Amino acid sequence: MELQLLHFLIVCPLVFLAGFVDAVAGGGGLISLPAYMMCGLPVHMAIATNKMSSAIGTALATWRYAANGFINWKLAPLCIIGAFIGSAGGANLALLIDEKILRALLLLILPLTALYVMRSQSLAGTTPAAPGQTNQQRVMLLAALAALFIGVYDGFYGPGTGTFLILLLVGLAKMPLTQANGLTKVINLTTNLAALLVFLLNAQVLLPLGLTAGCFSLAGNYFGTRCFTDRGAAIARPIILVVLLIFFIKTVTEFF
Repeated sequence: MELQLLHFLIVCPLVFLAGFVDAVAGGGGLISLPAYMMCGLPVHMAIATNKMSSAIGTALATWRYAANGFINWKLAPLCIIGAFIGSAGGANLALLIDEKILRALLLLILPLTALYVMRSQSLAGTTPAAPGQTNQQRVMLLAALAALFIGVYDGFYGPGTGTFLILLLVGLAKMPLTQANGLTKVINLTTNLAALLVFLLNAQVLLPLGLTAGCFSLAGNYFGTRCFTDRGAAIARPIILVVLLIFFIKTVTEFF
């Protein structure tokens, strides 16, 4: 596919915004993937190239969480294995599905995603209270299962992965919020890299656009981390909903 200046002008600012939102409240993929698709990229190329820019931004966020001691490295290895297997499988599944079927699935996924965004506490500027201690083996099992199944989703489609993981790790595994955030970044980085590898091997990634947008994702994550406030999470919700609405209207128009 031949890239034009318009592709960069549409994608890069929205990927920057996605990185900012992801650092503030999670869910940046709800902005970045629609950005690629709104500028006319085929579905598979949009998902694949989004993985590249997302992986670059997530790598920075993961490093910052690790530097602050928020990652439980006892839980991480098993989660990394589950996330890699799940995401690679999901990416291969996406490549087997016709683009029209993927667009039809989007017509179902987008309204459900919007409903989730409206109901999510983490996108309302509030966060759950830190849970008490629980059995470590149970935590490890639940975290690994969450990494595996959400990994399949992230490889297949992706947006909202980070927020879904946080909710599962806090709600089911009963992890403290800081550790859930840290482990989420490790899992999300793994799922991005696994899916990216599959898409690269199948020549679906637009490297110039992915690398350029990745720089904007880095900047968005950096400023989002620096500018984080309680009010920032509340701002993320209307931004995501507006982008989802625009993307949904475009998808409906192209499908019918």
